[in-house]
Amino acid sequence: MTFLRSALFNALFFVLTALCCVLGMLLLPFPRRYVRRWVQGWARLILWLLRVLCGIGLRVTGREHLPPGPVVIAAKHQSAYDTVVWLALLPEPVYVLKKELTRIPAWGQLARHFGAIAVDRKGGATALKRMVREAAAALTAGDQVVIFPEGTRTLPGQRVAYQPGIVALAAASPAPVLPVATDSGLHWGRGAFASKQPGDITVAILPPLPPGLPRAALLRHLEDGIEAETDRLVRAGGGPALHPPLVDNSVG
Repeated sequence: MTFLRSALFNALFFVLTALCCVLGMLLLPFPRRYVRRWVQGWARLILWLLRVLCGIGLRVTGREHLPPGPVVIAAKHQSAYDTVVWLALLPEPVYVLKKELTRIPAWGQLARHFGAIAVDRKGGATALKRMVREAAAALTAGDQVVIFPEGTRTLPGQRVAYQPGIVALAAASPAPVLPVATDSGLHWGRGAFASKQPGDITVAILPPLPPGLPRAALLRHLEDGIEAETDRLVRAGGGPALHPPLVDNSVG
């Protein structure tokens, strides 16, 4: 039954996403807010279908930490779900994403018009400076910037070193940085697109990082906070215990 429900959801997901992209192209001549509302409507529909068809709901804790204005959301990334849910939770979300995604026909054009910040992961310091500049501009405009500090999806219980881009972004703007943990990989896991497990996905918004932290301390504080809470959520859901990172990407 889980397989059949997942298969039906997957079919609707691809059809609705394709329709969202094709029909959304008609909005490109209009201001950005129209494209943003259109894509947010798609995200809410996807979350509703996920709950109805697959029995996967959403539980958000720590909403009191989320300010009404600009903020940097530094979120754990275990699932494609994480790239959808913030469209529904935030009023003016802007994602930091890899440049390759903006090359997808129609979807890439919508993402760019939506305000997505594309990062060339092979671009080195130049790409990092551009990302920081565009993210700072979005925050100044009152948007909420969503970044996945690991730079990739991880399995429940897996820990990888965080990338230093979040530190550069935090230093470039006075906007608060909110760490976010999740157990989304237990229900919509990486490589398990056809086997979505019912239950509530928890998105835990943690208190903002203390302002003025040195770069190395900020990265360590962020990583330890997210991973500790994610480990707690995953283990409470029956997932594996946390494994340490294999590579140290801390900055001095």
